[in-house]
Amino acid sequence: MSTQTVEAELMFTVRRWWDRYGPKFFVTGLVLAVALFLRQTQGAFVSELYYQVVQSFQPGPTPQERWADARVSELETKLVDLEQQNQKLQELLDYTETYQGELIAAPVIGRSVDHWWKQVTLGRGSTSGIKTGYVVSSPGGLVGRVIKVTPNTSRVLLASDPTSKVGGKIARNNFMGYIRGEGSDTAVMEFFDKVPDVKPGDKIVTSPVSYLFPAGIPIGTVETVDLEKSPAPEVVVKFTAPFDYLEWVVVHPFESRL
Repeated sequence: MSTQTVEAELMFTVRRWWDRYGPKFFVTGLVLAVALFLRQTQGAFVSELYYQVVQSFQPGPTPQERWADARVSELETKLVDLEQQNQKLQELLDYTETYQGELIAAPVIGRSVDHWWKQVTLGRGSTSGIKTGYVVSSPGGLVGRVIKVTPNTSRVLLASDPTSKVGGKIARNNFMGYIRGEGSDTAVMEFFDKVPDVKPGDKIVTSPVSYLFPAGIPIGTVETVDLEKSPAPEVVVKFTAPFDYLEWVVVHPFESRL
């Protein structure tokens, strides 16, 4: 048998084998190659391909656009907060102009959830000239008085604290009594007179005979009246100072007469 004949038969055999097994061999090799590739890349390519395909069918902003929108939203929120702070500081400035003498503006930096209506901590202390007994107010009226001072902080007993008592009077006719807090945005005022001239809507201010507070600071507005209350008539007074969301206050130098 000649060499050409052998080569022809070999080529024929290889061709027959390829026609029969070649496609299967190719597919098997391709599957093994893909499996090895996925194992090496931990499926990252497939995940990215899936993401790109899905994104093409989902209308909406791109990740870059979403990031830009989030950044814009963040800046807008900060702007609103700064505008609100500026408004509060302007209100505080306008409020301090109604008083004569030295006043100290102080931020509220601490407030316990358990003592929300009882005490607050200010970010000013003795280094700013604050002393124990000084009176604290805000736009709206009386807040309380300083009961403890450190170099950089002050603790304030709120007028809404149940242990707090404030001498008060009806602004329109000077009927006097004292106000005790109820741990909320209202307080109870008991009168010294048995039949005081008082009605809902009357404005209450600090009394000129008070030992702890200067006269004339607004306290609140009469909500309800109970002249039959024993042993003395009493009314419910709603504080005009915003106790529930205090951010800035004004400290008045005041020496107690006790």
